Amino acid sequence: MRGLGTRSVLYQQNVGSSLGLHNNDFMSVDILREKGSLTAGEMAKITGLTTGSITALIDRLEKVGYVRRENDPHDRRKVIIVPEYENKEEVSDTYQPLYESMIKLASSYTKEELTLITQFLSKASAVIEEQTRHLSDSRSKTSS
Repeated sequence: MRGLGTRSVLYQQNVGSSLGLHNNDFMSVDILREKGSLTAGEMAKITGLTTGSITALIDRLEKVGYVRRENDPHDRRKVIIVPEYENKEEVSDTYQPLYESMIKLASSYTKEELTLITQFLSKASAVIEEQTRHLSDSRSKTSS
């Protein structure tokens, strides 16, 4: 799992770099892709970045058209960050070789095996997310 995690991080860093994005910027875009629209505060909590850093990050991503700001329909004081980068051709072109390779890999497994693998990866992602929150919470308590 650590090896896969390390390789995933390295791959994502290279994707971000090829798109001209800093690592935190690209990770944030990917978080938005996965979770959907978030407020700046939610993004700060997930990433562990300060709200000031998140504001600068959103400014950079908005400038290149990867996100847009939208007023929260339920609370006009809040702004929602909406992902926009999935529709960009350079993003789909960058991920296409990985997509094709993963489809080829997946086709070597039975439907039942893929169901089990998918369940495992989903549960492993939840464990990693929980542990990330735990580390972030511990870090927050020590800096207080």
